Amino acid sequence: MGKKCISLSMVVMLLGMLVTTMDATQIDDVSCSEALLSLLPCLPFLQGSGPDTPPSNCCAGANNLNQKAATTEIRRNICNCLKPAASRFGVNSDRSKQLPQLCNISLSVSFDPSIDCNSVP
Repeated sequence: MGKKCISLSMVVMLLGMLVTTMDATQIDDVSCSEALLSLLPCLPFLQGSGPDTPPSNCCAGANNLNQKAATTEIRRNICNCLKPAASRFGVNSDRSKQLPQLCNISLSVSFDPSIDCNSVP
């Protein structure tokens, strides 16, 4: 019960941080908050504090976000949304690079604090 309480508190805290600190700009049909929320289940994996493989709800969110990122402009806008969040939440670059392969998707947008968003195709 204690771990579930801590996990729920952590999710509520993260959601609160996302809502209050992230720009609520609309990225075509995906808001920055939506992009971040779709990858929220990935956070423990991406930080290196969770399992060695991303959970299925992480892969589903990453795949959903990837499908919405249909143009270079949308992908770059999503990148510019995710990059500061990745840095803020301590995302491990190596883990973020593993995510597409482990989720069996060709992810065109990275949740990587070191990415150059202008290089996103």
